[in-house]
Amino acid sequence: MQETGQAGRDDAAPAGLCEQVTALGHAEPGTQWTPFHGGRSNRAWRVAAAQGDVVVKLYATGRENPLFPNDPAAERACLARLAGTGIAPEPLASGTVPEGAWLIYRHVAGGEWTSGAASVARRLSLLHETPPPPGLRPRPGGSQALAAETLRLLAQCPDTAEKARVAAARPTGAEVPPADGAAFLHGDPVPGNLIVTGDGLVLIDWQCPALGDPAEDLGIFLSPAMQMLYRGTPLTEAEEAAFLAAADPPAAARYRSLAPWFHWRMAAYCLWRGAASCPAEGAAMAAELAALARY
Repeated sequence: MQETGQAGRDDAAPAGLCEQVTALGHAEPGTQWTPFHGGRSNRAWRVAAAQGDVVVKLYATGRENPLFPNDPAAERACLARLAGTGIAPEPLASGTVPEGAWLIYRHVAGGEWTSGAASVARRLSLLHETPPPPGLRPRPGGSQALAAETLRLLAQCPDTAEKARVAAARPTGAEVPPADGAAFLHGDPVPGNLIVTGDGLVLIDWQCPALGDPAEDLGIFLSPAMQMLYRGTPLTEAEEAAFLAAADPPAAARYRSLAPWFHWRMAAYCLWRGAASCPAEGAAMAAELAALARY
């Protein structure tokens, strides 16, 4: 979905943000700002402008996310690097207000991705072959790094039966070493961040990109939890097979080797997000554990 905002918050854009955007010529005085709804981090509005509608995004501040950081500078760098490629929206302006950093980009006309997994694999392969902007965070890879990250997530969760269940599900397979080299990663290629247009898929929400193993992006997209939380249902076996068949072969092979570790980490992330108190997160965690149990 196009840059969606958290439920339960004031939909009105801060006055200072409206003033800055208007002064830059990206909105007319009195123009309606239409909020996006349903997202899990930042606030955003669609704003009609003379040169075409734009999206104004206001970054949230507060609790750090251990798996999906919220870095305005990284998003700006990625949009600038990908300008003209069709992979990402066209950036227009950025700045800050007391409420946080903001970004304006050209609105992408299209609908949220719901089907056609092979097209996602091909788009991610194109991104992974693209030279990245400088300064992206390095993303450690391999099973040891994934296990360490999972244990850090679990350490931040209260001692509950759910935590014990996730901890006990640790994969027991052979160690998988880190990948050779590092690619340009989106970091969060979930259905809500994939917009279907007449010219192909456009990826939005670039606030947690990285340099790392392409299998990382594959694992996020294939995650049963992420598919459930954004699309309402996990991918079918046929959809997963179609995705992996269209993906870069070495990345697909690494994903297959690392899949148990990806599922274990995502189960811990759902627990960190509040699986014990949120039915949706609890169901997502259970889906990851069920997928892990198949290995």
